[in-house]
Amino acid sequence: MAQLAPSQPLDLSKASKISSTGASLVTAMQTPVNSLQDPDPPHSHPIVHRTTLIDGENIKNDPSDLIVTDASFRPGTLTTAKASSLGYPTEDTLEDQSVTSTASSDDLEKGMAPVLIRNQIGANEIEKSDMESTVRARGHHTAYPSYRSDWRISVPPDDVPKLPVKPKGRIWRGIRHNYVTVYQRLFAICLAANIVPLVVLLATNRRSKPWGPDRGNVATAAAANVLAAFLIRQENVINTLYSICCATPWWFPLRLRRIVAKLYHFGGVHSGCAVSATIWFILFTALITRDYASGIYDQPGVMAITYILVALFLSICFFAVPKFRYVSHNVFEAVHRFAGWISVTLFWVLVLLMSKGKSELPGADSLGITVVKSPVFWILLVITFFTILPWLRLRKVEAFPEILSDHAIRIHFKYMKIGPILGIRISDNPLKEWHAFASIPAPDGQSFSLIVSDAGDWTKKQIQQPSHAYWVRGIPITGVLRMAIVFRRVVLVTTGSGIGPILSMLVSHPLPCRVLWSTPDPEKTYGEDILESVCKADPDAMIINTRASGRPDMVALAYHLYVQSNAEAVFCISNPTLTRKIVYGMESRGIPAYGPIWDS
Repeated sequence: MAQLAPSQPLDLSKASKISSTGASLVTAMQTPVNSLQDPDPPHSHPIVHRTTLIDGENIKNDPSDLIVTDASFRPGTLTTAKASSLGYPTEDTLEDQSVTSTASSDDLEKGMAPVLIRNQIGANEIEKSDMESTVRARGHHTAYPSYRSDWRISVPPDDVPKLPVKPKGRIWRGIRHNYVTVYQRLFAICLAANIVPLVVLLATNRRSKPWGPDRGNVATAAAANVLAAFLIRQENVINTLYSICCATPWWFPLRLRRIVAKLYHFGGVHSGCAVSATIWFILFTALITRDYASGIYDQPGVMAITYILVALFLSICFFAVPKFRYVSHNVFEAVHRFAGWISVTLFWVLVLLMSKGKSELPGADSLGITVVKSPVFWILLVITFFTILPWLRLRKVEAFPEILSDHAIRIHFKYMKIGPILGIRISDNPLKEWHAFASIPAPDGQSFSLIVSDAGDWTKKQIQQPSHAYWVRGIPITGVLRMAIVFRRVVLVTTGSGIGPILSMLVSHPLPCRVLWSTPDPEKTYGEDILESVCKADPDAMIINTRASGRPDMVALAYHLYVQSNAEAVFCISNPTLTRKIVYGMESRGIPAYGPIWDS
């Protein structure tokens, strides 16, 4: 092996600005790591950094090939003596012509210094480099891995603080956090706001002849609840509500801000009003049936439409029950959409038929005047407008798929700019099914992307057979994570492709946070760009490879980061089971915690 004598020594001042991949791994691996420990290490757990073989293959599951550090090295403390002991070429050592190296002095000054120094500096204090080097020790001919350190895989720490004891009794906690959530409370409020007037109305008309309230008033109550249930799920209304609540300033008491952040439970209003509308319409059907049976009302068409509407309302409510919705989401979505459209159409027919019958009575107004005077007409007009509006924005847009792995794909779109923390729905069959994903704005501000992981038949198809065009409709909708900005500092917990919504917020609306991401083979599944984006937002992000270290105790780690960072709240984006577990584990201990629910 030819010996190359560098023309000049390495300037030690430049060793503190290392920004590339390394050179002398042999010396570094022979030097005890403990001799470089900082007296006040910022990390309480080992950090395993990724290395890449010279032929481009990754080192996996081999502890001897990983560089493990327990502390961060401070290059400002590097002395000539220490550099010499570590094997750095200095003025003294370079005088010895027996020192061999494959790197010139120019390469050394550009950053081709020992790997250990770069490892000790930390994954977020040096820049990414595509340079690869081969180091040959004296008397040996060995190829060693180059080093990239923009991100790092964490090992769950052993010294995680013990979770505090949950206050109050187990039964009370179960009721409070499982059956009396904000969603259930909103549902109960909406239901009570309808049941009370319904009872009063029946009581005040108990002696009327014929018995019961006016059919027109009952139909109006049913239509009003349908409108409320519809509007609370309308895109523009949702975005407006989020904009209002996100304006909550930090100087507001935390108790108030934690309540405001529960906005995403608005689904309780949707379901509460929908059930109330069904109850009102059942009463309307009973009144129509009574009048038809007694000969007071003789319109078979109205009777038929009324019973069809009752069946549609009941089917919508039945398939919306979480148990059935979870088992067959596609059926729920189809019933909700098509039964809803048919219901609105039949409601229009019902109003026209009833108005026609009323206009035929002696001394009654014309059909047009009768229709316009009906409150149900105006309510249906608003419902119809907002039903059609999203579909007026239906269009097919070009997509640019980026295969991340066999388990995930990143889909890029360039058809519009997108705001912070927004999600869009895409479909390859607009009448069949729609899928919502969080958008990640691109650095140029002109495009965005989505991360899709294998979570079912449809997502698997997108990964195996990437499409270059998708249907979109409506406008982007604000997501749960938008409420994180009402807190000074938060902990973001996620698993798998849940990192997409996290990045949607961190890229477009960065805020002080700690990130906990647990997923199998994060680099292999999602790629380096995703990992680097995470660590750019949180340099100390805890990224756990569950294939290497197993599934950690996410509740304990979330609490650990919450205490360590002095955060005000915890947000979890994961599967329903883990999300409920994290939220319950935090809320039951008095910590504000938030995560998507079925109707968020």
